[in-house]
Amino acid sequence: MSALLPVYRPAEPVFVAGRGAYLIAEDGREYLDFASGIGVNALGYGDADITRAIAAAADTGLIHTSNLYRTRPAAELAAELVRLSFADAVFFCNSGAEANEAAFKFARRWARQAAQDKIEIVALNGSFHGRLFGSLAATDRPAFRAPFEPLMPGVRFVPPGDVEALRAAVSRERTAAIIAEPVQGEGGVRPLEAEYVRALREAADEADALLIFDEVQCGLGRTGHLFAYEEAGVAPDLLTLAKPLAGGLPMGAVLLSARVASAIQPGDHATTFGGGPFVASVARAVLRRISDPDFLADVRRKGQRIQAALTALVGRGGVEEARGRGMMWGLQLATPAAPVISRALEAGLLVISAGERVVRLLPPLSIADADLERGLEILAEVLA
Repeated sequence: MSALLPVYRPAEPVFVAGRGAYLIAEDGREYLDFASGIGVNALGYGDADITRAIAAAADTGLIHTSNLYRTRPAAELAAELVRLSFADAVFFCNSGAEANEAAFKFARRWARQAAQDKIEIVALNGSFHGRLFGSLAATDRPAFRAPFEPLMPGVRFVPPGDVEALRAAVSRERTAAIIAEPVQGEGGVRPLEAEYVRALREAADEADALLIFDEVQCGLGRTGHLFAYEEAGVAPDLLTLAKPLAGGLPMGAVLLSARVASAIQPGDHATTFGGGPFVASVARAVLRRISDPDFLADVRRKGQRIQAALTALVGRGGVEEARGRGMMWGLQLATPAAPVISRALEAGLLVISAGERVVRLLPPLSIADADLERGLEILAEVLA
């Protein structure tokens, strides 16, 4: 019996190594990974740049200092994120849920400059923002929420794409922020239409509220753009990042515009480990790779290949719809996804779900063309 708390139901096998787009089990069998640690391992396994960054960071002996002192890696990483984005300031933490919790605190701190009761968060049906008390309150998963209620008060949900419902929910007197994933991940891999993303921006501006984009899963190159919001041409006031940021090491970030950052004072929020020199050094190497225009162009090219292959499956093997952007895709099935995921595992391909009837694909962004084609072939075979 495992001593690990059983909050997961991990599948066999036991993995002991990784190489490129493959995970290697203790019996030596190799599995092509189209899950990437739920979108974390954007550069696959054994990447040379990450390995060098880890070795160089470890060689300094500076693993942790706390944020009571300054180190160069976090400052340089923050400066690079600011240069590449809409933002003027960055807060580092350890996960996506922590990033969203921090974003809610920053939004409320900013909004209360205008009115004490301006505290509400408007979120979308189908959203997933984390499992802490604030982020879970903004996550539209009744089964996740019910055992832990009451959660953070002051959250309203609206259907994605429904502009009238959005405008009815947003109030100049009550609303501090609107939060949305440009591509909903856990909610079924559902991209928001550009027109609706623009409506989110307009609604926030009309209510003197902030717009938060949760790009924990869809950000940092996954859509073929460094940030998913770029495709719609709409900049948020706050952006949350995590999964691939530090190449598999735990790191989250909140990017803030100047008008939000100016409201935050010393002591308003804190983290012991966030932005530590070791993790930030590795994240700099990852960001350098992913932000390269040629790398992003290659993600878009491979994303088009995935789209073509998945679109060809619609109407076959119980596939009702293919949805996604770049290298983040979901297949909506007529029947539960679990048997398909199990058959794929038996065939040597790792895929995951996004709801009961959606098979989700998140291959490493760096995957070789031959491995991408092989994975798509296996998927077609198990669906057939």
